[in-house]
Amino acid sequence: MPQPLLRIGTRGSPMALVQARQVRDALAAAHSALAAAAAIEIVVVRTTGDKVQDRALAELGGKGLFIKEIEEALSARRIDLAVHSAKDVPTFLPGGLELACFLKRDDPRDAFISSKASGFEALAPGAVIGTGSLRRQAQILSRWPGLKIVPFRGNAETRLRKLKEGQADATVLGIAGLARIGCQDAARKVLSPEEMLPAVAQGAIAVEIRSDDARARAWLAPLDHAPTATAIAAERAMLAELEGSCRTPIAGLAEIDGAGMLTLRALVAMPDGSAVHRTTQTGARADAARIGRAAGRALKASAGAAFFAALA
Repeated sequence: MPQPLLRIGTRGSPMALVQARQVRDALAAAHSALAAAAAIEIVVVRTTGDKVQDRALAELGGKGLFIKEIEEALSARRIDLAVHSAKDVPTFLPGGLELACFLKRDDPRDAFISSKASGFEALAPGAVIGTGSLRRQAQILSRWPGLKIVPFRGNAETRLRKLKEGQADATVLGIAGLARIGCQDAARKVLSPEEMLPAVAQGAIAVEIRSDDARARAWLAPLDHAPTATAIAAERAMLAELEGSCRTPIAGLAEIDGAGMLTLRALVAMPDGSAVHRTTQTGARADAARIGRAAGRALKASAGAAFFAALA
């Protein structure tokens, strides 16, 4: 049996597999050499984030646990590409690895899901919201302090099942992820960025490679969506400036208008929603990283050292 030309590493969740197949199909469409059925192999790697479902991500070490073992397989050359939900990629990558490609970003917004209400404003005080995201928790409690948050872990299907079982009155999931698994109809309301600012890089699929792998970089070049890569460069620069961790609720969304101007909205918050600091930075898209760093500095100045010390 011939060896595949490319091996794509991914988590084994339904959503992750959809994303890996999307990258595979795009590669096959872009390169005739990869169009044969056996040219690309999808390799499932089970991650710590998938194995441990009974503890909060902040306790385990953060969202990077969804990609740690995949990155180890990439460094060890057991796979050639790693496909991730871009929002799960930590701020700083292991040495020798880089993000080489971003597919065109899908809708970055969050969705409100409930069989009991059409939105947060329709829930009674004391209603229970299930979420494992401190970013979502902080923004919910900031606007609706009478609601109660309980931890929800697991993939999207698991969290929808928990909601159906009555473990919470509502939950929040990314609309792009719901669409990828065919569950977008579960959304009662798509939340505007003003209501719920998304996670950095939410809605995008990222492909990671070894920095010394020129062949993989060349395969991926036709797939890279420049506006998405530029927007996420701004968002991740903001995150890096803040040295954001899983214990710090951080959100950010960069958008590029028809004139090539980039606007980045960003926030940091206390997990209990008692303090939320926001900034908006605008500039030319060519200055994406600088805009992101400026947003991070503005948030640091607004929140103050005591704010970040309390989250350490």
